[in-house]
Amino acid sequence: MSELVQIGSQPSTAGTSPFNPKPRLSTSVLCLQSITVAWMLIEFGVSAFAAWTARSPAILAFGADSFVEVLSATVVLLQFAPSFAISEYKAARASGVLLFLLAFVVAGIAVVTLALRIHPEVSRAGIGITIAALIAMPILAKLKRREARRSRNVALAADAVQSATCAYLAMIALAGLACNAMFHIPWIDSVAALAAIPILIKEGRTAWQGHACGCC
Repeated sequence: MSELVQIGSQPSTAGTSPFNPKPRLSTSVLCLQSITVAWMLIEFGVSAFAAWTARSPAILAFGADSFVEVLSATVVLLQFAPSFAISEYKAARASGVLLFLLAFVVAGIAVVTLALRIHPEVSRAGIGITIAALIAMPILAKLKRREARRSRNVALAADAVQSATCAYLAMIALAGLACNAMFHIPWIDSVAALAAIPILIKEGRTAWQGHACGCC
């Protein structure tokens, strides 16, 4: 954890300034980020379908972070594109704004669901995708942290934080979904979504400030 904080708080020596060439894309980074993009697209698609069909704010919060994770992983890959200029700072701020917006939307939907006493349905797809994320995302986060330390890549270190956060949100969403499925407590789904809001806001603030945090 301390290593990740150090990577995020120090200037990158990987050649991202206009006086240095773009860093070379290693096979490890390409493999990790390609797997991340592919998985997060699947995760987002399943989550969006499950949130819509089950009317579940908890799955919506989880799927929202999946969408931002796709953008984060893509930013890492774009650093190595020879004809594509992208600022990590601007990309991080855009992700921060998007996370704040998603947190607002999720909170609004959760409150409306509670106020109108809408009963989210049991979602097998939601339970399945959150269990899968709990298995996959900690592994991806660990591999990204290791590669980020090796390559001194700030963007990859920040993306490792995103992957770890995805696992935290999956745990919260799964707790709400499981309670609703086992004990038929419909409001627990919205409570789980509200519990995810501080994580989305914290992640948004970290992205806006342009550095990685030590939460994974």
